Amino acid sequence: MASGNNLMEKLQDEVSCSICLEYLRDPVTIDCGHNFCCVCITDYCSTTGVFFCPQCRAGFLQTTFRPNRQLANIVEGIEQLALQPGKEPKEKLCEKHGKKLRLFCQDDGEAICLVCDKSRVHRSHTVIPIEEAAQDYKMKLQEALDLLRQMMRDGAKLQAQEGKKTAQWKAGVVSVIPPQPPLCQGMGGSKR
Repeated sequence: MASGNNLMEKLQDEVSCSICLEYLRDPVTIDCGHNFCCVCITDYCSTTGVFFCPQCRAGFLQTTFRPNRQLANIVEGIEQLALQPGKEPKEKLCEKHGKKLRLFCQDDGEAICLVCDKSRVHRSHTVIPIEEAAQDYKMKLQEALDLLRQMMRDGAKLQAQEGKKTAQWKAGVVSVIPPQPPLCQGMGGSKR
């Protein structure tokens, strides 16, 4: 008998779209019986101009997409099971497509999903895996932090040097100018 984790992984695989590799969103069934996210299969057909199943290569008509509401309910249930206490926190999803944010658009400086990457908005942009972008930004932050630390050390040295100069100037001024008696002392003895 399969363990709980293996069974959950198998169920998650069964309710994942073979195009975007994420949970099915608005699943549709095509003529051969395979299921895909409506956005994914529509984009696949418009991008490739081909109406063959990405899994079995059987031909189909785009007008015969059938929404699979029962499968959508199953996907929702499996997502909720995956979020039970003790599980890792859910990753952020694309607000537009509901897919995991796996890519980073360098032109727009934002995380995007695989469907966004194929859209007109990002098609001509430079897109890299989000892990690479995170590593690049970590390095940039570390460089900026190192520079900031060096600037703080230099500032502290300058502040110490200025403190010494100020103390030296004060000592020099006190030694050059003798203390003066208060102005009122010299005038108090004579009355007219």
